[in-house]
Amino acid sequence: MVAQLMTRTDVTTSMRAGGARTLTLPGLLLGIGLGGFVDGIVLHQILQWHHMLTSEGSYPASTVAGLETNTLWDGLFHLATWIATTIGVWLLWRRVRLGVVWSGRELLGLMLAGWGTFNLVEGIVDHHILGIHHVKAGTGQTALDLAFLAIGAVLLAGGLLLARSSALLNRRADQRSDRTGSR
Repeated sequence: MVAQLMTRTDVTTSMRAGGARTLTLPGLLLGIGLGGFVDGIVLHQILQWHHMLTSEGSYPASTVAGLETNTLWDGLFHLATWIATTIGVWLLWRRVRLGVVWSGRELLGLMLAGWGTFNLVEGIVDHHILGIHHVKAGTGQTALDLAFLAIGAVLLAGGLLLARSSALLNRRADQRSDRTGSR
């Protein structure tokens, strides 16, 4: 009942003071997990452009043994993305039960930022540092790897802007309701 009388800003401020109860972590984890699912389902399974270890050298996808090893590592990758998504859903459920007020715009922005973070980390580590796979090995592989990073940067920046714009809109709405409520 008390939370219903508080503005969005009041609830967010009181939740932060009580232990940072915002949508940031659940939104980012959902984006990381779902972005990983898009990568694994589209690039690994549907297009079959790469598997987890196809550029590593010891496990070519052209042999049964190499494909078996890559399928195992693809499965472990999907398990990690499923865990991130599950934790994100659980944290979001807890935030809702705690009374955190949020908007779909904020959640979507944080999820896009999480997806962008996934692309940037996975692209830098797996494609460039470790070289265990590329978006698509062969002609144009560097261009595709860089495009993957560019998409990640756009998702991260756009997601953060979207989430921030939601917070600004909420603050303005609270200020308007405070002015009309005090008359």
